[in-house]
Amino acid sequence: MAAKKAFPLRLDPALHTALERAAAGDFRSLNAQIEVLLREALSRRGVKVAVTPAPRRGRPPAQDGD
Repeated sequence: MAAKKAFPLRLDPALHTALERAAAGDFRSLNAQIEVLLREALSRRGVKVAVTPAPRRGRPPAQDGD
Protein backbone atom coordinates (compact mmCIF):
# COMPACT_ATOMS: atom_id res chain seq x y z
CA MET A 1 0.00 0.00 0.00
CA ALA A 2 1.25 3.46 -0.81
CA ALA A 3 1.80 5.68 2.19
CA LYS A 4 -0.76 8.41 2.73
CA LYS A 5 0.37 11.91 1.92
CA ALA A 6 0.66 14.30 4.84
CA PHE A 7 0.36 18.04 4.38
CA PRO A 8 -0.60 21.04 6.50
CA LEU A 9 -4.17 22.23 6.10
CA ARG A 10 -5.27 25.63 7.34
CA LEU A 11 -8.97 25.82 8.22
CA ASP A 12 -11.24 28.52 9.52
CA PRO A 13 -11.79 27.73 13.23
CA ALA A 14 -15.58 27.60 12.78
CA LEU A 15 -15.22 25.12 9.91
CA HIS A 16 -12.83 23.01 11.98
CA THR A 17 -15.33 22.91 14.85
CA ALA A 18 -18.16 21.93 12.50
CA LEU A 19 -16.03 19.16 10.98
CA GLU A 20 -15.14 17.84 14.43
CA ARG A 21 -18.84 17.70 15.37
CA ALA A 22 -19.71 15.91 12.12
CA ALA A 23 -16.84 13.45 12.61
CA ALA A 24 -17.93 12.68 16.17
CA GLY A 25 -21.51 12.14 14.98
CA ASP A 26 -20.28 9.62 12.39
CA PHE A 27 -17.79 7.99 14.81
CA ARG A 28 -14.84 8.98 12.61
CA SER A 29 -11.60 10.81 13.15
CA LEU A 30 -11.43 14.35 11.82
CA ASN A 31 -9.00 13.18 9.13
CA ALA A 32 -11.31 10.35 8.02
CA GLN A 33 -14.29 12.74 7.96
CA ILE A 34 -12.45 15.21 5.72
CA GLU A 35 -11.44 12.35 3.39
CA VAL A 36 -15.05 11.10 3.17
CA LEU A 37 -16.36 14.59 2.43
CA LEU A 38 -13.72 15.17 -0.25
CA ARG A 39 -14.55 11.84 -1.91
CA GLU A 40 -18.27 12.67 -1.85
CA ALA A 41 -17.64 16.11 -3.37
CA LEU A 42 -15.47 14.64 -6.14
CA SER A 43 -18.06 11.95 -6.83
CA ARG A 44 -20.77 14.58 -7.26
CA ARG A 45 -18.54 16.30 -9.81
CA GLY A 46 -18.07 13.05 -11.71
CA VAL A 47 -14.45 12.55 -10.70
CA LYS A 48 -13.61 8.91 -10.07
CA VAL A 49 -11.09 8.25 -7.32
CA ALA A 50 -9.68 4.77 -6.93
CA VAL A 51 -9.87 3.36 -3.43
CA THR A 52 -6.50 2.14 -2.23
CA PRO A 53 -6.90 -1.26 -0.59
CA ALA A 54 -6.31 -1.23 3.16
CA PRO A 55 -3.36 -3.21 4.46
CA ARG A 56 -4.16 -6.69 5.70
CA ARG A 57 -4.38 -6.94 9.45
CA GLY A 58 -3.33 -9.77 11.72
CA ARG A 59 -0.68 -12.40 11.45
CA PRO A 60 0.71 -13.29 8.04
CA PRO A 61 -0.23 -16.72 6.71
CA ALA A 62 2.05 -19.60 7.68
CA GLN A 63 4.74 -20.49 5.18
CA ASP A 64 5.32 -24.08 4.02
CA GLY A 65 7.95 -25.73 6.17
CA ASP A 66 7.18 -23.67 9.30
